[in-house]
Amino acid sequence: MAEIERESMDYDVVIVGAGPAGLSAAIRLKQLDPEINVVVLEKGSEVGAHILSGAVLDPSGLDALMPDWKEKGAPVTVPVREDNFYMLGEAGEIRIPNFAMPPLMNNHGNYIVSMGNVCRWMAEQAEALGVEIFPGMACSELVYDGDAVVGVVAGEFGRNPDGSIGDGYEPGMELRGKYVFLGEGVRGSLTKEVMAKYDLSAGRDPQKFGLGMKEIWEIDPAKHREGTVTHTMGWPLGKNAGGGSFIYHLDNNQVYVGFVVHLNYANPYLYPYAEFQRFKHHPMVAELLEGGKRIAYGARAISEGGWQSMPKAVAPGVAILGCGVGLVNVPRIKGNHNAMLSGKAAAEAAFEAIGAGRASDELAAYDAELRDGPIGQDLRRVRNVKPLWSKYGLLGGLALGGVDMWAANVTGLNPFGTMSHGKSDAAATGKAADFEPIDYPRPDGKLSFDRLTNVSFSMTNHEESQPCHLKLKDASVPVRVNLPEYAEPAQRYCPAGVYEVVEDEGEPRFVINFQNCVHCKTCDIKDPGQNIVWTVPQGGDGPNYPNM
Repeated sequence: MAEIERESMDYDVVIVGAGPAGLSAAIRLKQLDPEINVVVLEKGSEVGAHILSGAVLDPSGLDALMPDWKEKGAPVTVPVREDNFYMLGEAGEIRIPNFAMPPLMNNHGNYIVSMGNVCRWMAEQAEALGVEIFPGMACSELVYDGDAVVGVVAGEFGRNPDGSIGDGYEPGMELRGKYVFLGEGVRGSLTKEVMAKYDLSAGRDPQKFGLGMKEIWEIDPAKHREGTVTHTMGWPLGKNAGGGSFIYHLDNNQVYVGFVVHLNYANPYLYPYAEFQRFKHHPMVAELLEGGKRIAYGARAISEGGWQSMPKAVAPGVAILGCGVGLVNVPRIKGNHNAMLSGKAAAEAAFEAIGAGRASDELAAYDAELRDGPIGQDLRRVRNVKPLWSKYGLLGGLALGGVDMWAANVTGLNPFGTMSHGKSDAAATGKAADFEPIDYPRPDGKLSFDRLTNVSFSMTNHEESQPCHLKLKDASVPVRVNLPEYAEPAQRYCPAGVYEVVEDEGEPRFVINFQNCVHCKTCDIKDPGQNIVWTVPQGGDGPNYPNM
């Protein structure tokens, strides 16, 4: 195939992804040197369109980046006023007293926010400093010079469904930099390539993930309690999977209702989306939502491996930021502050290197800061919570994890040392023959909804004439292997109904409805044989979240 000729543009730093990590890096670079040339490339149709997070924001990242964020009008205005923790049973709940929770679980001083709106505001601050931001620019390839990453290809459009070049083909551009920052979020396609090429996970535990699903509800004003934060564990997941829920009361009588399922579950019949919908019928939740209306829906994977799973974050010419490294504090359900701190640290390392006349080397100072600075301190003390839960189940993991966190808080030491996560989430999937199918109730259309109806509330759209961005390494595996051995779990783990098995003249056929994809990356993570590869579609395609 003939090599494609592309125009190129040169920058000091090229940043992929306008999330909290990428935008923090861009802002910090310009704070350090107003003359440095920085570009941010965002695959969403606008900044914030692909941002989904809980979110209760720990403002420490913003404080470090822009101490005057309040004066600058940041959309961080709903302080947490009340913290609630519940253990749910099918018909009732038990409140866990706040004094029993380790101090790090206290949300005093944090804020309920839309991270999409926070990122839109951060983009305004970056542009005011002179950062160039281009939304609708999916980055589909890395550019190498020898062993170093020196740029990305962005903005390629117009390929036919079979991958061939169409009539209106646009080859995109090469955007080259002395350093490339990858802030793609969880399981980014370029990040995966870099991690594999440079073996950045060598000696580390496999990354662990959760699937987070979220709806925004407008509820009866009489039931609204602005600033209230509620987390639950237990029902409906029980012993089938780890996970839990969040209910956050923001302003304007709106509530974020979310549900997280840890993707290391074994039962291939588990249907995470249906578990979320069933959760809303718990008496405590149903009473809150009755009379209200769901106004938005979305989903995304969450990196949950923490300290043990952090890969080396640098290679020649490139640095991985934020959720690409896996910086979520799992018990706190918070990672945005660490994403911001990672962007700031990468910017400072690149500024120093460029000032010293270096380019395309390894930013070792950034990797060291991730582990030795505030991010590492945040993650080290909670490093055993996830593996304890996985090993001992909900109640045992909750008790032992609490002991471990309390000890770390009091003495600075974790009595369990550093526990291993074990196998990957894909390898954790069990055989269908060892489990019984789960009977899920039908959605009632009031509190619970079918997947495709909910996906319409994510405003997802993909141009149908482009190649499918969900690639199969072997097209025969879904029917030949996954269906008989695992009851083809892609039909259930996808929260957007992308994957189906249909009967075609009496024979099963695997169908990929890529138009529904909300870019959560769960398929890339959970497919038992790692046969599905998530890649970027054309720029601007995907969900269009208004204020997730």
